[in-house]
Amino acid sequence: MLNKPSVAIIGAGPAGLMAAEVLSASNQYDVHVFEQMPSAARKFLMAGKTGLNISHAEALTAFIRRYDQPQWLAPWLQRCDAPWIQAWMKTLGVESYVGSSGRIFPVEMKAAPLLRAWLARLGHAGVQFHYRHQCIGIQNLQLYVKNKVEVEHRYAFDAIVLACGAVSWPRLGSDGAWQQWLSPSELKPFQASNVGVTRPWSEFMQPFFGHPLKRITAWTAEANTEMITGDVVITHYGLESGVIYRLNRYLRAVNQPKVLYVDLLPSLTEAELITKLQAKNKQSIANVWRKVGLDSVKSGLLRELVTKSDWSSAEKMAKHIKALAIPLDGFRPIDEAISCAGGVLSDALTEHLQLKSHQGVFCCGEMLDWDAPTGGYLLTACFASGRVAGEGVIQFLTQSNALNSN
Repeated sequence: MLNKPSVAIIGAGPAGLMAAEVLSASNQYDVHVFEQMPSAARKFLMAGKTGLNISHAEALTAFIRRYDQPQWLAPWLQRCDAPWIQAWMKTLGVESYVGSSGRIFPVEMKAAPLLRAWLARLGHAGVQFHYRHQCIGIQNLQLYVKNKVEVEHRYAFDAIVLACGAVSWPRLGSDGAWQQWLSPSELKPFQASNVGVTRPWSEFMQPFFGHPLKRITAWTAEANTEMITGDVVITHYGLESGVIYRLNRYLRAVNQPKVLYVDLLPSLTEAELITKLQAKNKQSIANVWRKVGLDSVKSGLLRELVTKSDWSSAEKMAKHIKALAIPLDGFRPIDEAISCAGGVLSDALTEHLQLKSHQGVFCCGEMLDWDAPTGGYLLTACFASGRVAGEGVIQFLTQSNALNSN
């Protein structure tokens, strides 16, 4: 086919690669992927170093509720759910399994084999990759690019897909420079997500750094907060774990001061605790707490946060154990975050993810204004939005071709 419509995709992460797959499937488009790093999907590979959690097998309704904008994302996710992703992986020769937590992993647990197979298929389908090519601007479907020797080029395309990522882990390519191409009214400022929270501990807590608070339940004061059970790690700067990541969204919504509430012994009621905490035979407080079920880390946290005058009161300590208030300072820096909240607003986009202010320019992936916890949700939304953007480009080019023909 001569003079195929040409499409540029900026960013070779999961969203950009999925858009490239959709566009290359019919062999009707000349697809070019521009990536400023020396290779594709560096954040994807980094995330998969400890086991690539690619999606989650929970019921779709519950799955969609994990996102901060479920109504916006629902149509994408319904067509790109966990079974769809598993079937897609299988077409790449990658078998998957569902872990005991419901998370979905490749059998090999690694990201590299999947990425290699994916890039090979895209290359075979005619997708052209341009590494060490930094996009420095777009205007009227003109793409301004600097190559690896800092030479600036201008290319014209029939459509452009922005899959530029957010601003977390900038060393892997997502530096957020693309924000200058849009107006501030189209963007919600980025905030760290899936990141640790900060708290200034006293010197007393130093021996507990790196140790977990096991099997606790945590929540915030925000009205719609979840109550999440799991482990939380005490760090030199505060607290970290998947439980904390799940609560990031609610902590951001709470005005200062931010407070995390923790039930240290969720298996016991307050009444049961009061009975167990009543010291007998002049037992030491440490021994009473140990027999109740408080290990050294939980006891240490209580000593750090609860005034000493309360320690001998069974009633007061039962309340503290069931709802221990941990005041927080904020979040770790955004460049340490696994992901970001904020980005291109839904109001700035059509339902096909085309920018209303830039005809023929589409957005997908983490640069969009949505947030989700870890556990496969981030990757799933990147795949799903890349697919929507790719299909949006096809619809746009089909309509443009029809208009030109008339």
